[in-house]
Amino acid sequence: MAETDTLYLIYLRAPQTPLDPAEFDRLLTLEDGLYLIASPLSRSKVYHGVKHATRPEALLVAPLADDPKFMGMEEGALKALRAGL
Repeated sequence: MAETDTLYLIYLRAPQTPLDPAEFDRLLTLEDGLYLIASPLSRSKVYHGVKHATRPEALLVAPLADDPKFMGMEEGALKALRAGL
């Protein structure tokens, strides 16, 4: 992750369109509907980008101050996070 990037936790419920990794090149799927995105964009720009791309029933975008601790997520998620997404 670049020094100017912020790590965002993204939660989507019932998106009309799946979140496309091509639109968000630093995207990591933790499990269905739960993602990490590293981006230099503001929280507002990430929120509106995800909202317009997926049109979900519910959406949460939260910046993280540090890498999250987790277990039981998609295989390879922790390794990808440690490698910088």
